Amino acid sequence: MKRLTATIAALALGAFGLAGAAHAEGKGLIGVSMPTKSSARWIDDGNNMVKSLKEKGYDVDLQYAEDEIPNQLAQIENMITKGSKVLVIAAIDGTTLSDALQQAADKGIKVIAYDRLIRNSKNVDYYATFDNFQVGVLQGGYIEKALGLKEGKGPFNIELFGGSPDDNNAFFFYNGAMSVLDPYIKSGKLVVASGQIGMDKVAILRWDGAVAQSRMDNLLSAYYNDKRVDAVLSPYDGLSIGIISSLKGVGYGTPKQPMPVVTGQDAEIPSMKSILAKEQTSTVFKDTRELAKVAANMVDSILSGKTVEVNDTKTYENGVKTVPSYLLKPVSVDASNWKQILVDSGYYKENQIK
Repeated sequence: MKRLTATIAALALGAFGLAGAAHAEGKGLIGVSMPTKSSARWIDDGNNMVKSLKEKGYDVDLQYAEDEIPNQLAQIENMITKGSKVLVIAAIDGTTLSDALQQAADKGIKVIAYDRLIRNSKNVDYYATFDNFQVGVLQGGYIEKALGLKEGKGPFNIELFGGSPDDNNAFFFYNGAMSVLDPYIKSGKLVVASGQIGMDKVAILRWDGAVAQSRMDNLLSAYYNDKRVDAVLSPYDGLSIGIISSLKGVGYGTPKQPMPVVTGQDAEIPSMKSILAKEQTSTVFKDTRELAKVAANMVDSILSGKTVEVNDTKTYENGVKTVPSYLLKPVSVDASNWKQILVDSGYYKENQIK
């Protein structure tokens, strides 16, 4: 009987040891909150975050809120309750999370804002994003080059679109583009026939392509019956597709009425197909694989007590604090370089686009 008891104890100890070892291998749970699955871009971000974190030994709770703020709040609160060690959040509305983030801070949970700055909270520890002002510079610069504005050509008619006013990035995109375009507007080389300038007039809530299409319909019918639009500043591919549908609806995209220059962002597959079809003109590519790696490295550094790598400590003031940030470089893509940047890098397969 003593021998049997000893054997059972040894087996129990062994099982406990194995369980302890298995538990020790997992570094803990990381909550990842993404805004929506309606954009392929955010699906890729979520998948890339899971891959990068799992490679480092973390479990991941990935949730999509489908652009509903109450959903995102409930999901983040649930991640806190489940014991997430760090939260990585791409906010729908960067001003609505203060209470949830205070709950996280009270439990010692660090927060990384992912691509969209979370505003009005002291409990945002780091920010991983692209150089969003530079995104706009690339978009404005593409219009400048395509129209030959530096060479003195013009005047040309342009209409301006902005992103969602509850997304801090939208203002960086717009301001970056206008840093290039505004001098030409002031000199008369670019003419905004509608007179609609400024984010208060051109923003598209929730980056909704259908709303962009409707606005473009209204602009064309009100201001372009007797003139052509030569360029459209669009900050995002999903808006560009709607804008292009509107333009095609009134005859653009034909030999008699070529498409205007139309910009975009995110290199989404429908827009890449549109670029090859000579409808959309350009987009800005942001390699979300690299962004996920940066965010995962931040998580790992936080939890292992290492210094978190940042390269910007001045730009991103969220209304309460300046958030230490890591900025990646965006790249302009058009029909001349898409294969090199998107296919050769392994981001897409060629048959996904052609």
